[in-house]
Amino acid sequence: MTVSQVTEPRSTDQLRAVVFDMDGVLVESEHLWERMWSRYTARHGHEWSSADTSTVQGMSSPEWSAYLGRVCGSPEPVSEIERAVVDDMIAALDDGEIQLLDGAREMVTEVSAVAPIALASSAARRLIDAVLDRNGLTEHFAATVSSAEVPRGKPSPDVYAEAAERLGHTGSECAAVEDSSNGIRAAHAAGMSVVAIPNPAYPPKPDAVESATVVAESLSHVRRTLLSMLSAPVVESEGA
Repeated sequence: MTVSQVTEPRSTDQLRAVVFDMDGVLVESEHLWERMWSRYTARHGHEWSSADTSTVQGMSSPEWSAYLGRVCGSPEPVSEIERAVVDDMIAALDDGEIQLLDGAREMVTEVSAVAPIALASSAARRLIDAVLDRNGLTEHFAATVSSAEVPRGKPSPDVYAEAAERLGHTGSECAAVEDSSNGIRAAHAAGMSVVAIPNPAYPPKPDAVESATVVAESLSHVRRTLLSMLSAPVVESEGA
């Protein structure tokens, strides 16, 4: 994918904070979610497909749990479906399968040193907390939000709007870092300047990528872009 050279924020407001996604941005875990969804539905006679994965990516835990129950006809309550899948993800974390992506630690530590940062993730709260704690990153985040804690998951803007509010900023004062179609759409809908870092295994749709302010080729590129955005002066619109 061609890397965008655009470096201007979406808004003329000064960027004052950054909101990160987790899966595919901080850790390599999208393939594990697919494995655990497939594992659960296989126990109930459903062969999971790439179309199923595309459908649920970005959904909150209650949303994807309900979807799993529908497609495989599981008699279990939605809460039990979520618990089973998240238990498998926690086990994968314990087994060392969920690792920080190259450049993630440097990105988080350097950006958080100059501006408040938050996390806006579709993952369940206990997985968010476990990933950050076991990688020594918890203290860098001023706020963390699971989409299970807001009315709607991605691509709705709810989780990003809530993260901005917890940071004490508007969406237009924030940059967001996302890898997926629905994540990019959610952050853009919340009024944020989106730095996209496309996941090569699950590439975002072209229309989502087009809404990004910057398309980065690595987390090092993301880090440099964010630091530049946060230090850039406010650009006044014509006639202001």
